[in-house]
Amino acid sequence: MDNITPAMREELINHLSEFVLEKRLNLLQNVLNNRTRYLTVVLENIYQSQNASAVLRSCDCFGIQDVHIIENTNEFNVNPRVVLGSTKWLTIHRHNEHKNNTLQAINSLKAKGYRIVATSPNTHQTTLNNFDIEKGKFALFFGTELTGLSDDVINNADEHLLIPMYGFTESLNISVSAAICIHILTDKLRTSDINYNLNSDEAQLIMHEWLRLTIRSWRSIEKRFLNKITY
Repeated sequence: MDNITPAMREELINHLSEFVLEKRLNLLQNVLNNRTRYLTVVLENIYQSQNASAVLRSCDCFGIQDVHIIENTNEFNVNPRVVLGSTKWLTIHRHNEHKNNTLQAINSLKAKGYRIVATSPNTHQTTLNNFDIEKGKFALFFGTELTGLSDDVINNADEHLLIPMYGFTESLNISVSAAICIHILTDKLRTSDINYNLNSDEAQLIMHEWLRLTIRSWRSIEKRFLNKITY
């Protein structure tokens, strides 16, 4: 985000906190305490902005900090009436600079220790309720509204996740599917013994960013404060 050292950032957070109402500051801290990167959501090539925006809103509601957007043929756009400002509190990673952005995103997530989980019917699928969250952090992939996930995701996934259906219709809207998966899996996470919270460095960076989003004149406040600090 910048060249500020952790020690400087801690002092800045304390200083910026003085410009925020206590009620607002408590809200920021409470939300931060429930944020996780143990689970991340990946949207591949979504073309309906209202669906992608609804997924982002669900991620914020259920405490997921990171969302990855893969743009191969469809550009991602936010629908302000759907997200209701939720996107500014999330860390959004856009994958749109490669010939095959899907494989780039998969490789990047695997390098960070994530299991690749395709939310699509497959011959070797695991039902949502039986998904093992204890095997390590995981990335949930959701595909386009018409064709679902690409073969690149299906063929490179470590696991395949299925929401059981009992009616005549065999699929759900992507935003509904994502909300169901996110709610059930984050609920399982919060009732487990897994350390799913952000580490101290991650929490510090995000709190600093959130304070900046909250304080309109943060640039001038930071500049004056940093000019007074001697290290």
